[in-house]
Amino acid sequence: MKRKNVKRWKVIAISALAALALTGCGSGTTSTSNSVSSTSSSSSTATTATTTTTATTLNTMLDTTDIFSTRDLEQTADLTDAKYITLVSGQDVTITEKGVYVLSGDVQDVTVIVATAEDAKVQILLNGVSITNVDAPAIYVKTADKVFITTDTDNTMKVSGTFVADGDTNLDAVIFSKTDLVLNGTGTLNIISTQGNGIATKDDLGITGGAYKVTSKLDGFEANDSICVYDGIINVTSSKDAFHSENEDDLSLGYIYIQGGTFTISAAEEGIQGTSVVQINGGTITITKCLEGIEATYIQINDGTIKINSSDDGINASDKSSYYDVIVEINGGNITIIMASGDTDAVDANGSIYVNGGTMNITAATSSFDFDVEGKLNGGTVTVNGTVLTEIVESMMGPGGGGGRH
Repeated sequence: MKRKNVKRWKVIAISALAALALTGCGSGTTSTSNSVSSTSSSSSTATTATTTTTATTLNTMLDTTDIFSTRDLEQTADLTDAKYITLVSGQDVTITEKGVYVLSGDVQDVTVIVATAEDAKVQILLNGVSITNVDAPAIYVKTADKVFITTDTDNTMKVSGTFVADGDTNLDAVIFSKTDLVLNGTGTLNIISTQGNGIATKDDLGITGGAYKVTSKLDGFEANDSICVYDGIINVTSSKDAFHSENEDDLSLGYIYIQGGTFTISAAEEGIQGTSVVQINGGTITITKCLEGIEATYIQINDGTIKINSSDDGINASDKSSYYDVIVEINGGNITIIMASGDTDAVDANGSIYVNGGTMNITAATSSFDFDVEGKLNGGTVTVNGTVLTEIVESMMGPGGGGGRH
């Protein structure tokens, strides 16, 4: 999985009347002002408002060509030269060489430590593993190039208490890695973290297969650089964020990319939060509970089936990374947003909102769209409280979405 395939931007919209193209910058950490060309016309009365649909040529935010390697996508391990380890309660296991390791055993107070050369790849096949710890990760990756955690049976890992640091390293997850981590396989992995995160890495996290049930006090899945999901069945119940990616040192990173998979999310705070970009190209995402369903500086939804029940903002673009403009861009997919009453917004941007395609069905008693710069309906179908819209008006209130802010 490669992580630095980040573009500066995004969409070229071609109106029916004129061909206008805008492109962005390359690398760097200073934001530039980006916009999307569109044409729309509306009369002075809502009953005759019309919008000219634009033909859109899509440029995705992330270059996804090489995000997943061939080995990332392999759901079984090559056991030709595998080493088999039966875990024993109270005895940590340290892996110091590259290779494939098959683990089994129902144990307590065990940490599997990976401490190899920095260019080594390690694959851990979980074959009926149950680990229950009080204050230490079940798996702790100190050094490696990449670690694959593969399942082919049912497996459970739990940390019941508060994590104890390893020197200057703040261990805070049942599976904790300092390097790239890939989750794959054909089995299941249940993660319970009563005081911390479920699965966390200081680098990139990839999920390409398998079934995961994560219950956590903090974030369900957390990564510094990126979270990229190719496939999998993922169920998260979190008292914080279900998915969280954030890099304070490199504002181009901290992104989330979803190509596929089935997600069921219940989160006390954010369902899916990437501080730079969240790009969704597919999958089925059901967020049953959250403050904010999807949050990033730049949110691009190109496909997928998404249902969000939110008590604050369903989709929220806020200024978390100066590397990107603050934009919500909908190019495809089937999106349903159901908002709680009160000071809530179905789609909120501290910048701009562009709907170029797809189907949106919004139920919002207060506000369906709220933006600071502009909102454009260039294509697709948007329905608010049963009424099909012909334009996006800021903070459309009440049934049918008519009117402005009150």
